[in-house]
Amino acid sequence: MAVHEPWSTERAAQVIQQHRHLDGAAMPILHALQETFGFVPEPAVPMIADSLNLSRAEVWGVVTFYHDFRREPAGRHVVKLCAAEACQSMGATALASYAEEKLGVAMGETSADGRVTLEPIYCLGLCACAPSALVNGHLLGRLDEAAIDEIAQEVARDGAKEMAR
Repeated sequence: MAVHEPWSTERAAQVIQQHRHLDGAAMPILHALQETFGFVPEPAVPMIADSLNLSRAEVWGVVTFYHDFRREPAGRHVVKLCAAEACQSMGATALASYAEEKLGVAMGETSADGRVTLEPIYCLGLCACAPSALVNGHLLGRLDEAAIDEIAQEVARDGAKEMAR
């Protein structure tokens, strides 16, 4: 689980300054902001635009075009299930439905308690090990219901720890 900093205009300005000299700096800046805050906060868009002499629309277009850029914080656990053809042919669609049920969250959503985000991803390069997933940044192959059960248990354990604090 990644731990992110709370949004800060000052910190965002530092991140932008650190990357603005790079060729095609918009992408490295957006990646660095997401790594820092866990998402690309909307107030960062005009800051990036001003720094790179771009329009806000140009920056927003990049943020909204690429699926990996978040506009809202993700859950503490991020489960990305492959939805590409090889995984689909090996039962990923049914497995995604099972994951929605076990995790208590719809595909493309974050649970109300902020514990888990469930997302589709299109090809992890593990076609020979389909169906596959990326869970908290770790690749998993040959997923089945038992693997989804383990993921759900880990998410539940995290919730139990949170309630004990």
